[in-house]
Amino acid sequence: MELEGVEIEDTFAEAFPIKVARVLITAVNEKWAMVAAKETTGFGTSVIMCPAEAGVDVIIPTEETPDGRPGVAILICTFGYKALDEQLLARIGQCVLTCATASAFNGLKAEEAEKEFNTGFKLKFFGDGFESEEEVGGRAVAKIPVMGGEFVVEKNLGAKPGVAGGNFFILAKDQMSALKAAEDAVAAIGKVEGTITPFTGGVVASGSKTGSLKYKFMHATVNEKYCPTLKDKIEGSELPADVNGVFEIVIDGVSEAAVKEAMKVGIKAAVKVPGVVKITAGNFGGTLGKYQFKLKEVLGL
Repeated sequence: MELEGVEIEDTFAEAFPIKVARVLITAVNEKWAMVAAKETTGFGTSVIMCPAEAGVDVIIPTEETPDGRPGVAILICTFGYKALDEQLLARIGQCVLTCATASAFNGLKAEEAEKEFNTGFKLKFFGDGFESEEEVGGRAVAKIPVMGGEFVVEKNLGAKPGVAGGNFFILAKDQMSALKAAEDAVAAIGKVEGTITPFTGGVVASGSKTGSLKYKFMHATVNEKYCPTLKDKIEGSELPADVNGVFEIVIDGVSEAAVKEAMKVGIKAAVKVPGVVKITAGNFGGTLGKYQFKLKEVLGL
């Protein structure tokens, strides 16, 4: 299979179930909303060691926010609801409450949410008795007096089952071609609502495999078959002779459909970059998760 002259391997990306909360952060302008969003989603690349996978979803225009201010939606993902409850409280309490002019609202529709957490209700006690409960845009919120004015947070935040680990690999003739393709893919995925690319800058430089060939105590280790510096040193390298740059894009989302769409637009953006040789994906024979995104079906080939 080919797309734009680039080989698309007949394989699939293996993904796994996750619990996801969508939070809408607003502020006096888009700059401060994004500052809060990025701080709140920090240290959120992989649940291998991070307490959550997290990232910026999309920018929300003023006409769609409860308080009529610029907004940024974020996703926070964990394996279970208990951990998600803890992450919401910690991240919003430490990164949004403390951010100049920022407020936090539920980012899921009522019919989407399977679970609700009383994050805002808990955070109101920071007000030490000076807090109040009101409505903003028809939503029940807590208002906490702070040095910068008032911190507004919706009392309940919704969460639902999601999908984590949708992915594809970009194989290129050199590192810079692969990086340009990865950057373009991340930019395209950034427009797909309900998805994030949680790794640093949206790009994975150190794609991993499950388990270890040598160290029993490791749950994940380097995916040596896709390391350009090892292709002539190991048996079973998956890299063609002309490939010297590889990056992976990992996608989390609120649904299978959202992740599939993100993979599609990301791959279509990546293959347009000169020097890209091949697109493939990571899977581990079903040991990682139950979702399989076949590249052929994702792209409609």
